[in-house]
Amino acid sequence: MDPLESLAQWLSFEVLKLTPKTPLGEAAAFFLYDVPKVLILLAVMVYLVSYLRTYVTPQRIKKLLGKRSEGVGNILAALLGVPTPFCSCSAVPLFIGLIEAGVPLGVTFSFLISSPMVNEIAVALLFGLFGWKVALMYVVSGLLIAIIAGILIGRLNLESEVEEFVFKVQAKKLKESKMTTKERLDFCNCQTSDIVKNVVLYVILGIGVGAIIHGYAPTDFLAGIAGNDNPLAVPIVVLIGIPLYSNAAGTIPIVSALMDKGMALGTALAFLMSITRFRFPKW
Repeated sequence: MDPLESLAQWLSFEVLKLTPKTPLGEAAAFFLYDVPKVLILLAVMVYLVSYLRTYVTPQRIKKLLGKRSEGVGNILAALLGVPTPFCSCSAVPLFIGLIEAGVPLGVTFSFLISSPMVNEIAVALLFGLFGWKVALMYVVSGLLIAIIAGILIGRLNLESEVEEFVFKVQAKKLKESKMTTKERLDFCNCQTSDIVKNVVLYVILGIGVGAIIHGYAPTDFLAGIAGNDNPLAVPIVVLIGIPLYSNAAGTIPIVSALMDKGMALGTALAFLMSITRFRFPKW
């Protein structure tokens, strides 16, 4: 038992005088353990990726992807999408810039798909709540989806379907200034503070809902709907998740609790990918 778990159980059962193995007691212990653990991991992960982000600028993305062919270009585009702070909406201006720079449409889409799906918030929360194997599985799955979808889109030859104004737009030619070590660290501090403050409420609410599910939801009911024995579990949860439009901070703790109650791992990851959207501060 790690120190945070010991502290959570002490607060739940000694300070709050709740009874172990009861729904309320288990829900409280779940909440008091997961909140500090997730927030600590989130802050560390955001700081590390923010430092990496100082080297992955829009200008460098254009240069790196400009002359890449199918395959290698899709892989590189998907990888570059991981540390970039874009949701689907804010990535559109960069999409225009990539098209203007001559990046193939399929390669561009690999970037657009990867960028909102795989990022530090998802990785930190998944690592904290599920462990490194599930976090790695999510990252690899997201990258494969982005790469394969980009290749398929590229082979459809859909350039003629892109509005003509996109090719005529002249994106701003911004000069790429070199950052000092202090500037990079200041950027990391600012990004970490902003992102954690933006998602902390979602984390607490998500873990709160997850704690209720953990303590009170009937295991057999959830396992019957989304367990290993239901062959339609994945399409059902994907169809449910697509219109919900939530974010990883509030969704992943709930998915964690659902898995504790019997939701299959593959079903949980499919649900997570269908529902989550990621929003970050601008460059």
